[in-house]
Amino acid sequence: MLDDRKATILRAVVEEYIHSAQPVGSGHVASAPGIEVSPATVRNDMAVLEQEGYLVQPHTSAGRIPTDKGYRYFVDALVGRASLNPTSAQQVRSFFNTAHGEIEQMLADTARLLSGLTDTAAVVVGSPIERASVRSAQLVSLGPRVVLFVAVLSNGSVEKRTLELAEPASEAQVAAASARIAALISGLHLGDVVPMPAGPIGSDPVVDALTAAAADAVHRAFSPESDTVFVGGAARMAGAFTAVDTVRQVLTILEQQLVVVSLLRDVLDRGLTVAIGAETGMETLAECSIVVAPYEIEGEPAGTIGVLGPTRMNYPQALAAVAIVSKRLGQRLSEG
Repeated sequence: MLDDRKATILRAVVEEYIHSAQPVGSGHVASAPGIEVSPATVRNDMAVLEQEGYLVQPHTSAGRIPTDKGYRYFVDALVGRASLNPTSAQQVRSFFNTAHGEIEQMLADTARLLSGLTDTAAVVVGSPIERASVRSAQLVSLGPRVVLFVAVLSNGSVEKRTLELAEPASEAQVAAASARIAALISGLHLGDVVPMPAGPIGSDPVVDALTAAAADAVHRAFSPESDTVFVGGAARMAGAFTAVDTVRQVLTILEQQLVVVSLLRDVLDRGLTVAIGAETGMETLAECSIVVAPYEIEGEPAGTIGVLGPTRMNYPQALAAVAIVSKRLGQRLSEG
């Protein structure tokens, strides 16, 4: 652990470098709030911090910049309990107070919100749809041979399928089939819904056909698939790095859904909320950091949100934004 003075100096270097993206000199640090020693003492302490791996000098006569170890100490020991500024907090409240519609649109909008709050690329991962269970199911007659099947899922989404019938169905038959399919699949995970067996089920062949068509539609439409990934603010990465190759590599990763999902899950599996530089486990992200958090729906794990930015990202803002957005997203989806 660093003593209080060196920790304060490290904080001043990290905060100034996050702000300016320029190496930080001892003169600037000596004038920072909380630094009550001479520039000479600051220079000596910065030299010690460099020897211990918290800072590095890019070239002779330049100031210092934080290393991954320096950022890690800053995040673990110096950030404390982060909170959003009043303007950002109000933006989050307003967004979730008015958010509605299809779950895919809400997740995409959440990614854009998070990107705007943090000035980084933001990622929202929805849970694989086959993990969702059916809250309710209903058949609605649209005409003698056309019926709408509606399923409300535990992940907050509403799925609809139009069924075309070989024989006309009365309102009473549609109602009977609706009650039967609801009793059969409500509470089941989508991956557990299977086609109905061939042959008569009840006394009415039209009701049987409607029930079988609904179950078959669920089985075919909701077969296992990969997680849905929404990325917001990818273009913000272009201004975060000076090297074009770095920008290209980061943008390429953001386009690969499986890689993004695996990356976020790996960070969480290691018990981290922040992965810095080499901690991401990907060489192409050596100059990047990730802040990540899971979100829950009705107390059950549902998905993940995170931000990806340069190692000099504003960690207090990113940590606060990811924490509050993940909480509010889970609450909003739990409300249905």
